[in-house]
Amino acid sequence: MAINTDKVQSQAAELSSQLWSIANDLRGGMDANEFRNYILGTIFYRYLSERTELYMQDILKDDNLAYEEAFANDDYKPIVEKWSLEHLGYIIKPENLFRELNRKIIKPVGDGDKFSVEDYERAVNELTGSTLGHKSEAAFAGLFDDMRLQDTRLGDTVSERTDKIGKVIAKIGEIDMDLQDQEFDVLGTAYMILIGLFQSGAGKKGGEFFTPVGPSTLCATLASLGLDEARTVGDCTCGSGSMLLDVRKHLTTGRVGHFYGQENNPTTYNLARMNMLMHGIDYQNFSIYKGDTLTNDMYGDDLKLTVQVCNPPYSLKWDAKADLADDPRYSGVDKLAPKSHADFAFVQHMVYHMEEADGRVAVLLPHGVLFRGGAEEDIRKWLISNVNRLDAVIGLPANLFHGTSIPVCILVLKSKRNGNSNNILFIDASKDFIKGKNQNELSDEHIKKIIDTYANRVDVPKYAYVADIQSEIIDKNAYNLNIPRYVDTTEEEEEIDLDQVTKDIRDIDNEIAAVSSKLKESFSELGLAFPF
Repeated sequence: MAINTDKVQSQAAELSSQLWSIANDLRGGMDANEFRNYILGTIFYRYLSERTELYMQDILKDDNLAYEEAFANDDYKPIVEKWSLEHLGYIIKPENLFRELNRKIIKPVGDGDKFSVEDYERAVNELTGSTLGHKSEAAFAGLFDDMRLQDTRLGDTVSERTDKIGKVIAKIGEIDMDLQDQEFDVLGTAYMILIGLFQSGAGKKGGEFFTPVGPSTLCATLASLGLDEARTVGDCTCGSGSMLLDVRKHLTTGRVGHFYGQENNPTTYNLARMNMLMHGIDYQNFSIYKGDTLTNDMYGDDLKLTVQVCNPPYSLKWDAKADLADDPRYSGVDKLAPKSHADFAFVQHMVYHMEEADGRVAVLLPHGVLFRGGAEEDIRKWLISNVNRLDAVIGLPANLFHGTSIPVCILVLKSKRNGNSNNILFIDASKDFIKGKNQNELSDEHIKKIIDTYANRVDVPKYAYVADIQSEIIDKNAYNLNIPRYVDTTEEEEEIDLDQVTKDIRDIDNEIAAVSSKLKESFSELGLAFPF
C-alpha cells in the first residue's frame, strides 16, 4: 500500500507546530508527561465524535434527518443508539459531540450555555458508560482514565480547570486535520511529537512506548513479506500499537482478520486501543490486553498468530521464578532466560504462539542475545536445532532509538523455512544510516536494501552471508551468532609502494636542503648567524 511520504511529512510538521503551541501555552506547572495525556485524549475524543457524525449522516440521509433530530425523536432514538453501539461500539449524544463542546467554549448563547469542565467529564463518562454490558466494553473500558479532569494541578477550582481544558479543546478544534485519512497516523504521530517535545520529562521511558518509523517499517515488512493477508497479527509488547498497525500497510491486500497485543504500562495500553480505533480497526477486530507478558500470558494457550512483530524492553530484569519452567512457552528448554536479561523469554513466547502453517516473527533485540552464554546459549541451541525457527539475523546501526544508543539486531523467525531449513541468513546493515543530531535514521533506500537482500538470500560481499547451520553455526561457532563471525566487514589495507615512498622522502629532503640554503644566504646578508 503506497504512502505519500511528502504529504505525511508535511502533515506531521504542521501538527508538530500546533501541538507545541498548545503544550507550551497551556501546560503551566503540570508534569509534561501527564499534560500530554489531555492533548491525546482530546484528539481521540474529537475523532470518536466526528466518526459518530459521519456515520449518522450516512444512515440518516434517506430519512432527511440530522442526528440531533433523530436523537430527540422517541421513535428514532432507540434505533440510532442500537446502530451506534453495533457499528461504532459506543454512543456520543448530540449535546456531547466535540463540535458542540467547542461551540460552548467559543460562542456560548448566554451564561447558561457556557462550557464547564464538568460537561467534558460527563461526556467522556457517558461515552464509556454506553459500552457497559456490550461486546465493545473491553475496547473502551478505562480508555480515558489518564485524562483526570478533576486533577487540582489543572486548577484548584472548577473555574480554573474549565479555563485550562477549554483552551485545550479550542486549540485541538483549530487543528485542520482529516481524521479519516488512513495514510496519516494522527494519534501515533502526535504521540511521538509530544514525546520529543517533552523529552526532558519523558527521559528514557519515552522509548518504551513507540518504535521509530524506520525499524518499525523494517520489522513489519520482513514479517509480512510475500503475504497477501494475515489471519492474525500480534505484538506482545505493543506499546502505542504503531508496529501492529504498520503490518497492515505491508500486506498486499491490507487485510488482517484480528489484531492482538499485550502491554503492561496502563497509559500506553490505553493509547494502543485509541490508536486501533483511530485507524478504523473495528472494536470486534482487535484485542489489546493489559498485563505482564512474561508472567501472565493473556493470549491463552490456544492462540496462534500468523504475523508477530515486537520491540521488547531490552535486557529487562524479570521475575524468572522456578514454577515458570512449567509454562508451556518456556518448557522446551531446561533453563529460563536469565533474570537480568529477559530478551529470549519474549522470543520463546512468540515462538510458542507462531501459527504452524506459516507463522512469522520479526523482533528487535540487543546484540547480546547473539553471543551471551549460559541459559541464553541453551535457548539459541533450542531455537536452531530443536525447533529450527531462526531464519535470519540482521544487524542494525547504533543510536536508532530514543533513550538508548546501543546497536540492535532483528531476528526473523519462520515456522516453515521453505527450503532454507539448513541455513541462516546474516546481514550486516550497521553502516547504512542517516546521521541525525539526536538519533540516527534508516532511509527508504537502506530499508529496501535489507528487504531485497533478505528476499534474494544470497551472499553479498561485506554485507550478507548464508551460513550452513551444521558446519558453520554448530560445528565451527558453537551456536554463537555474532554477525562478524559470518559477515567479513574488514577493509583491505591499500598496498604501500615502498619505492614511491622512498622517492617521496628523497624529494622532500632535497626541498628542505634547497630552502635551508636560501635561508642561510639571507641570514648571512643580514649579518645574522644561521640557527640551523
